[in-house]
Amino acid sequence: MTGPIALEIERKLEAAFAPTRLAVINDSDRHAGHSGHDGSGESHFTVEIESAAFAGISRLQRQRMVNAALGDLPGGRVHALAIKARAPGE
Repeated sequence: MTGPIALEIERKLEAAFAPTRLAVINDSDRHAGHSGHDGSGESHFTVEIESAAFAGISRLQRQRMVNAALGDLPGGRVHALAIKARAPGE
């Protein structure tokens, strides 16, 4: 079952990038007992996103774009976020 934070991540990324592929993977259970695991079940995520918006953009800039689209989620309600952002065909 997808939780409210995962759904919010999906909604924000879909609105910002119109992705051709988007997966929001909840890694929180793998981090139980680690720093930042708050017991909510939604503290650690991996985002795999493919969008034409990333064409010709560096990996660092892609990550910045994703973080900006997510606003206060990273570092706030989300402790850790791994981002795999690609342009179509990569």
